[in-house]
Amino acid sequence: QVQLVESGGGLVQPGGSLRLSCAASGIIFSRYAMGWYRQAPGNQRELVAAINSGGSIGYGDSVKGRFTISRDNAKNTVYLQMNSLKPEDTAVYYCNAESYVGTHWGQGTQVTVSS
Repeated sequence: QVQLVESGGGLVQPGGSLRLSCAASGIIFSRYAMGWYRQAPGNQRELVAAINSGGSIGYGDSVKGRFTISRDNAKNTVYLQMNSLKPEDTAVYYCNAESYVGTHWGQGTQVTVSS
């Protein structure tokens, strides 16, 4: 059974930082492209950042220069370091694993940026 378990969300003040983690099980992690998506109330889910099995990385325009995605294949974990957080970053953040075999989602973790 595939599981993606996110952690690290919470409440942070504008300008602050958070680090999200997503621990995967039930998949051959190194073969999957991993991504972080987010969805704010009333909005569509959008791509935040992604890293493929070869280590190539892409970011959504709104987070470039502030967020960093990384992966540790030995720990089956993908991370999202979020710096200089803004109120508009408030959303539920979802972990995604994708390969030719299929696509899997985590349950999401809430990130709230507010003073």
